[in-house]
Amino acid sequence: MSTDIKPAIDDLVRAVEATLFAAEQPLTAEQISTHLGKADVRAALEELQGHYEGRGVRLVERGKRWHFETAPDLAHLLRREKEEARRLSRAATEVLAIVAYHEPVSRAEIEAIRGVQTAKGTLDVLMEAGWVRVVGRREVPGRPVIYATTSEFLAHFGLSSLKELPGVDELRAAGLLDPVDDEMIGEALRPQPVETSDEPPDTEYDE
Repeated sequence: MSTDIKPAIDDLVRAVEATLFAAEQPLTAEQISTHLGKADVRAALEELQGHYEGRGVRLVERGKRWHFETAPDLAHLLRREKEEARRLSRAATEVLAIVAYHEPVSRAEIEAIRGVQTAKGTLDVLMEAGWVRVVGRREVPGRPVIYATTSEFLAHFGLSSLKELPGVDELRAAGLLDPVDDEMIGEALRPQPVETSDEPPDTEYDE
């Protein structure tokens, strides 16, 4: 007869684990805490993260939201054999890069950086993909809408925060981008002040 005794698992840790498994989307520590009666869940999250380290699934924090995900080296075992319409056009690639590296940013600021007018459909595509969202309005005349990336954007690219943003090569390696002009994309990613001008950008439109 075995004399092994399983170590007791703290009830709070179990409750946090169950909450995350049942959640339909990633949760912040504050949301988990509220769900569990304002309990302090930070230590429980760290314990769970250590518990799942090296297993088939792991607990990760992306954009201050926690969720379970398949270990990177096992992802191929669960990948469904279907095509996803996530290959971005050249215009969408440039706009996504500008939003990610300059957020929050307005459409006019995006156009000033790109030097061409941006079709509304380009931003719509990025918003439908769940990678870009409206975060408010700029407190200037006209109060233009401003855009930023989402937690889904961070999760999709495996980022904990925007500080870990990849370069062009990494984005292309993800298999989501059409072949593009490196010089053009590099210009979009390069930090630069947005100058205001009474003159509109070139009247070229996205295709």
